Amino acid sequence: MKIAIPLTGGKLSVHFGHCEEFGIYEVDNGNVMKSEKLPPPAHEPGVFPSWLHDMGVNVVIGGGMGNRAQSLFHQNCIDVYYGVTISDPDEVVRIYLAGDLESGVNLCDH
Repeated sequence: MKIAIPLTGGKLSVHFGHCEEFGIYEVDNGNVMKSEKLPPPAHEPGVFPSWLHDMGVNVVIGGGMGNRAQSLFHQNCIDVYYGVTISDPDEVVRIYLAGDLESGVNLCDH
């Protein structure tokens, strides 16, 4: 499994489409095997969902995300969690793997 978290300043990004990089976590049997930070391609509608799908990402966790992006992730069989307010990406992954992460109020207004 691969989990992607949009980051700004090394913290979970409040706005998915304006992140500086993505934290990509490779997980096996509930354990993080590898993590890396990757710069995203230029932001244009629909680019991030396709790019992350091509990398084999199964889960995206963010603060705010537009409805179109959510729809495109679902079309690519990627689970989406939004409205997350925990800023530390490692903590976000830990809570997700424990089964305790829930989507909250979407922090994006489009």
